[in-house]
Amino acid sequence: MDLAKVPNEKKLELCKWYFKAGFACLPFVWAVNALWFFNEGFRRPEYQEQKQIQRYVIFSAIGAVLWLIILVSWIAAFQINRVNWDEFAERISFIIPLGLP
Repeated sequence: MDLAKVPNEKKLELCKWYFKAGFACLPFVWAVNALWFFNEGFRRPEYQEQKQIQRYVIFSAIGAVLWLIILVSWIAAFQINRVNWDEFAERISFIIPLGLP
């Protein structure tokens, strides 16, 4: 979709919808929202809805970065401690390698 052809009210509505959709544990949607609407919020000449779009873009970027930090931290902790966690690590693993019991 070309945002240049969309009226400002629809841009705000779409940006708000993406922001709310990110609360369904979809940090990728927040990242897309922040990237897609960055130019509309910060690089276009001022219009009435721009301040609200800026707010949603900033909060979407913060949410996506926080999710990224949490996800990377969990992956690192699991990979480092998987052997030490023994049976617990095996139970929470999605793929359990075949081998000796």
